[in-house]
Amino acid sequence: MLGFKNVERVKPTGLDLKDRLVGVQRVTKVTKGGRAFGFSAIVVVGDGNGVVGYGLGKSKDVASAIAKAIEDAKKNLVRIPLAGNTIPHEQEARFGGAQVYIRPAAKGTGVIAGGTVRAVLESVGVKDVLSKSKGSSNPHNAVKASMRTLLSLRSAETIARQRGISVSKVFNGQ
Repeated sequence: MLGFKNVERVKPTGLDLKDRLVGVQRVTKVTKGGRAFGFSAIVVVGDGNGVVGYGLGKSKDVASAIAKAIEDAKKNLVRIPLAGNTIPHEQEARFGGAQVYIRPAAKGTGVIAGGTVRAVLESVGVKDVLSKSKGSSNPHNAVKASMRTLLSLRSAETIARQRGISVSKVFNGQ
């Protein structure tokens, strides 16, 4: 997903996935016989415990576009490292014109995020986080930038394993 090597893919079987509709766009194709309307929907699914995926569905009617988007999202599930109710460290990423910055927050802060980024963060299961979405507000690019930001996160255990040191050494630096 989005070109990351160390992404842990997850199978949707046995997970209690909840879907959130991020956006529906009406697309018009002008032909000789008039206008043909279609719809594209972008959906984020997650179990609220570190597993999330997004999908795009296109169809002539809204309901089937959403259904296709949900099926696509279930095929692209990944695990995101969490640190309790927040994220392990701050991170920033871009996709197209959209730029998303997320930062861990103290317990009780809540999800401080705009609509598109909020949908992604709540689907992951993050309860306390600060975020800022800059640039384009296009929901497609905002979701992809949010996912890229989350996929860039690494847990302390992962960093310790990659460096070949103990977890306490990661934090204390001795």
